[in-house]
Amino acid sequence: MPDAALRLTELLEQLLGAPVPVRVRAWDGSESGPPGTPILVVRNRRALRRLLFKPGELGLARAWVAGDLTVDGDLYTALGLLSGLIWERGEDARGLAGTLRDPQARAAALGLVKLAGPPLPPAPPAEEVRRRGHLHTRRSDKRAISHHYDVGNDFYELVLGPSMVYSCAYWPAPEPGATLEQAQHDKLELICRKLDLKPGRRLLDVGCGWGSMAIHAAREHGVSVVGVTLSQEQAAYARKRVADEGLTDRVEIRVQDYRDVADGPYDAISSIGMAEHVGAARYLEYASDLYALLKPGGRLLNHQIGRRPQRDESAYHVDEFIDAYVFPDGELAPIGTTVTQLERAGFEVRDVESIREHYALTLRRWVANLEANWARAVRLTGPGRARVWRLYMTASALAFERNRIGVNQVLAVRTPESGDSGMPLRARTWGTPGG
Repeated sequence: MPDAALRLTELLEQLLGAPVPVRVRAWDGSESGPPGTPILVVRNRRALRRLLFKPGELGLARAWVAGDLTVDGDLYTALGLLSGLIWERGEDARGLAGTLRDPQARAAALGLVKLAGPPLPPAPPAEEVRRRGHLHTRRSDKRAISHHYDVGNDFYELVLGPSMVYSCAYWPAPEPGATLEQAQHDKLELICRKLDLKPGRRLLDVGCGWGSMAIHAAREHGVSVVGVTLSQEQAAYARKRVADEGLTDRVEIRVQDYRDVADGPYDAISSIGMAEHVGAARYLEYASDLYALLKPGGRLLNHQIGRRPQRDESAYHVDEFIDAYVFPDGELAPIGTTVTQLERAGFEVRDVESIREHYALTLRRWVANLEANWARAVRLTGPGRARVWRLYMTASALAFERNRIGVNQVLAVRTPESGDSGMPLRARTWGTPGG
């Protein structure tokens, strides 16, 4: 069909009741839509079939991961313009069913079906998670962690840079001269100071990743560290780094579920970017297990992404794209819920610090690393997986910038019966000048 782009935009606007905010280029080379915007490239009719058979975010994600749908131009701008039609609108199959009661919208949908060609649902991309078993068992958690983290250490080196820290950095300011490595160093140092780490103390690092926190704490603060992860690839990488630093006498890296750690008590526990994997049904268990592993007076630093609360919390559902392609079984909770669960487990929550804007800056650096090394990323992990990471990190940066999600450091203490928390009266300085 000549001028497929014009026909496509007309049908989409008729169906959605809103203008398409970006330019569209169809498989026949035709273009339609506002000039000067990024171009949404619909490379083939299969992209339409994916959207028709799975309306909303997941259909778009499948088309993107498969390479049926791309963007020519700045991806941040494109996602920002499209957000009103995707995330903020929240369209899915149920919402579309209501829309189709309108005769004009129904006619538009039939027009899209005709434009898409033979109505055979394309198979999901190979990168999509296939569900098996119950959520948040030891087996399912290990499988979910493996899906995300056992992508290849070389790939993560490319994206994360030399620090190999896969959580929000702590930036002095967003000036061009600030480096990702220094910001990650400052984040690790901030956590160590909040935990009051000193020589001779024991630290448990839950979800230790590639060992950066464990190494920093042992090298800079003289503590003994046990780091646990469910990822074989992370553990192997972390153990080599520990050996290269000459810290094998002070740092032990285990492939172990935190629920199986039985050699407490510890003076401090860090949980950095791990609690998002726990799940609401298991969160009190998580908090209680960590409480039991601490000495009286011991501190927990829980660094966790949070979402905005909903009027009806029972209506919360996990982001379809993230759940299917990025963090299987991951769940986000409002910060108030997290604090409540920690307190229910027995903790005294002493400090909550939001560093939401810091994560947007961090993600933009990771995206820049990925885009600058795109050809190598594709060689290392395949085009589909590379496209997953580019979309997820770009969309996440926008979500943090727009306050759709945030990230918080919660400092909690296993305060003894005496009531002596061991906390300074003016804690926010954390022992650093100008802190």
